Amino acid sequence: MSVRFQKTPRGEVAILPKKDYELLVAKAAEFDEDTGTARIVAQARKEVASGAPLLPKEVVDRLADGENAVRVLREWRDVTQMYISFKTNLSQSYISDIENGRRVGTAAALRLIANVLNVPLDLLVEEN
Repeated sequence: MSVRFQKTPRGEVAILPKKDYELLVAKAAEFDEDTGTARIVAQARKEVASGAPLLPKEVVDRLADGENAVRVLREWRDVTQMYISFKTNLSQSYISDIENGRRVGTAAALRLIANVLNVPLDLLVEEN
């Protein structure tokens, strides 16, 4: 990199070839991306350390593909609809309706299900 310094009324400036400047800008962008990634990883580590579930990739992929979150997480936890029904006092058919998209599920019902599955409520709430 060939840099030349020049004094100006506003102070000394560095003058460098455009290709060198573009390389510096690209490296700065990589640094910003690495810093952002490090922040995301640090936040995720804090959440996991505080008890947030660590979901297997297969579960995350199914959720990302739009599969019903109640069903995906229930199957991941290896419990039946009847088990959730027993633990929440919700009917098995109501849980089935939620899983099959016939019902959305009230916030109270989804909170009960989230507690049984030991997952944050926001994993069960669909965003429109």
